[in-house]
Amino acid sequence: MNTPSAHQMQLTRALTLIDDINKQDPKNEIIDGNSMPCALIYGQRMSDILLDFSPQAPLSLQIASRAQHIKRWSVPRTQYPLGRTGYLAWRKSLGVMHADLAMEIAAQVHCSQEDITAIGKMLRKEQLKRDPLVQTLEDVACLVFLSFYFTSFCEKHSPEKIISIVQKTWKKMSQAGQEAALKLQFTPAQSQLLMQALSD
Repeated sequence: MNTPSAHQMQLTRALTLIDDINKQDPKNEIIDGNSMPCALIYGQRMSDILLDFSPQAPLSLQIASRAQHIKRWSVPRTQYPLGRTGYLAWRKSLGVMHADLAMEIAAQVHCSQEDITAIGKMLRKEQLKRDPLVQTLEDVACLVFLSFYFTSFCEKHSPEKIISIVQKTWKKMSQAGQEAALKLQFTPAQSQLLMQALSD
C-alpha cells in the first residue's frame, strides 16, 4: 500500500479546507437531484476541468483552481455601483479576498512560500497572458463557464449580450484554452452564436 506523499497530503488538506468554507454558500444548485452549495460545486468543477486540461498541474495551481470563487457570496455585486467601473472594482476586491483566503489555507497546510506567493498571484490575475500559471487558471475558469454555465447564461440574455461575453471570454484565453473550448458540446443555437462571435 502506497503512503500518500507530503504533496498529496497538503493538497488533500487544502482542498478540504476550501470546500469547508464553500459549503457555507447559502445559494444552492441542484445536481443529480441533490441540492449542493453553488460555491462548493463550482470549486469541484474547477478542479475537474483543470485535471483534464492540465493533468500535470502543480500544487499551487490545483489549490488556486479550487479557491477560484472561495467565499464569493460574501461580497455581493450590489455593494458596488452599477456600470463597468463598479463591476471592475467588485471583481478586483473578490480577487484580493480569494487570494488572501487561499494563501492563508496554503500556509496552514505548510506549503512553500513560493507556492503561497504563486497562489496569490494567480487569484489576483496578475500578469495574465504572461505568467503560464495565471493563464492556465484563467483558461480553466473560462472552460468551466462554457461547460457548465453558458446554457443558463444564454437563457437569460439577448444574442447581442451573449456574443459580447463570448468575445470577451475568448480574448482572455490562450490558444490551448480556445482549442479546448471548441471541443465542447453546444446546442445548434449556441454553436451558431459562438461562431458568429468568433467571426465578428
